Amino acid sequence: MKKTFISSVVLISTANCASAQNNVTLYGVIDSGVNYTNNVQTSRTASGLKGSKQFAMIEGGSAGLQGSRWGLKGVEDLGGGMKAIFLLENGFYSNNGTLNQGGAEFGRQAFVGLSTPYGTVTLGRQYDPVVDFFGPYLAAPQWGGYMASHPSDIDNGLNSRRINNAIKYKSATYSGLTFEAMMNLGGTAGSFSNNWIWGGGAGYVNGPFSVGAGYLNIRNPNTSFFGANPNAGPATTNNLGSFGSVTGPESNPVFAGYASANHLEIVGAATGVTLGDLNVNLAYSNTRFENLGSPSGPNTLRYKGTASFNNAEINAKYQFTPALVVGTAYDYTRGGGAGGRDSSTYQLFSAGVDYFLSKRTDLYTVAVFEKATGTDSLGQPAVAQITGLTPSATDKQVSLRIGIRHKF
Repeated sequence: MKKTFISSVVLISTANCASAQNNVTLYGVIDSGVNYTNNVQTSRTASGLKGSKQFAMIEGGSAGLQGSRWGLKGVEDLGGGMKAIFLLENGFYSNNGTLNQGGAEFGRQAFVGLSTPYGTVTLGRQYDPVVDFFGPYLAAPQWGGYMASHPSDIDNGLNSRRINNAIKYKSATYSGLTFEAMMNLGGTAGSFSNNWIWGGGAGYVNGPFSVGAGYLNIRNPNTSFFGANPNAGPATTNNLGSFGSVTGPESNPVFAGYASANHLEIVGAATGVTLGDLNVNLAYSNTRFENLGSPSGPNTLRYKGTASFNNAEINAKYQFTPALVVGTAYDYTRGGGAGGRDSSTYQLFSAGVDYFLSKRTDLYTVAVFEKATGTDSLGQPAVAQITGLTPSATDKQVSLRIGIRHKF
């Protein structure tokens, strides 16, 4: 009751402030829909995985175009072209009203900083350079949502994970060029590199052509990256946390077995062209789980060395009318396990239609098909898993979603 009362007072005060000074904005998104999936895991028996069809209402943060959220952002003019800025953004599940991002009150973003004519410096929980410069070229953030993202969002192109304790500098735009640098302070006494995260990115726009690239270097990813949400927790021998469970139906078979990596590197580069109402993008990323077998996390399968994933995507969208957008994409992911002990491929075909009833409300549908081959990170025959959904019991999975999104 106390927390609810305080939250209500904050919202009322903020609304009054925004009206009086026009420097604080309350905003949000609510996204919800219904999914049909042809096969999801229901149990594991001695004879193998069992699966069944599923009809379910699923929140936007799991399968929709955007995760539901509300936020506050503000600007204070300090003079001389300098401004103080802040942003607090809460993620929630619209189908049941609970908090997203592991229960964090402002789990999507929470930062404060300064904006100058030469760029901005911000401190707090923030998006990384891969998200900022590589992500916008992918089908998922444009029209496909979570289901169209790369398997288990392996390269974080759709921003499934945020960076805590981050200091980020983003430059102003110079003749179409923008660049960014980010560093997370691990906070471990006597070991500066423990849980340390750093990265950078850049983007360039010249008429209809554009390019973008981002890099992320993560130490002890089990804790610093995959365990960054309040209730995620580091993986243990009995529970792989955000990596997925090694018992029962797998929540993340794509890279759940690599929780012992001491080092995670992600690099993504993409280019796009817009010709009238047509937009086409090409994107490539490489994700490496290095130094497997370290004390950073459990290593049930006794992996050593490096597991690497290469991903390539081509996508296109066409603006048929101001209210109607149609998109399609193909994504290919190949994973090579440590020492060649496992190798897997995932092919993803997606298509979407988005129709805007107004500037703030749209109806959409997304259809996705995934095919998996080889052996996954858990040493078992690879199964299909459309991002945000329960894995299939087979090497194929199809899902169709019809949803509604409202922005305020």
